[in-house]
Amino acid sequence: VAVNHCLLMQFMLLFSRQGKLRLQKWYVPLSDKERKKISRDLVQTILARKPKMCSFLEWRDLKIVYKRYASLYFCCAVEDQDNELITLEIIHRYVELLDKYFGSVCELDIIFNFEKAYFILDEFLLGGEAQETSKKNVLKAIEQADLLQENIIELHTDRGGCTMAK
Repeated sequence: VAVNHCLLMQFMLLFSRQGKLRLQKWYVPLSDKERKKISRDLVQTILARKPKMCSFLEWRDLKIVYKRYASLYFCCAVEDQDNELITLEIIHRYVELLDKYFGSVCELDIIFNFEKAYFILDEFLLGGEAQETSKKNVLKAIEQADLLQENIIELHTDRGGCTMAK
């Protein structure tokens, strides 16, 4: 009997070469203490690895897949039976989406526009699974959300902004 198993990501972390966590998305319920410990352990483990080493490692009962782009590491945890190459492709697709949106994304883009980085990730992944593989469709949804946000800001500004009762 064939089982249709789709990749289910446990979490995604983005961190700098200095070990600063820039983005974290958790798809499994964990306490803050557990999240901090996992983040700290994985950041230390990955940063200690040599550049030519394999981008896959077994960690606890999970498979860790990571890739460095410029000064940022993108790290995903998937279940042991999940495909590492598909996970690498998901990481790469997310980087492509960030590049398209920001125009060659860099660490500062993530720092100063973290809400956009999360929004792009949420348009692409839902509950740890890829929901939309078309870059064009993801970018279109982001463009529409940006336009809506601009319209709300314009409407708010046209009405004189926020008024406070005295």
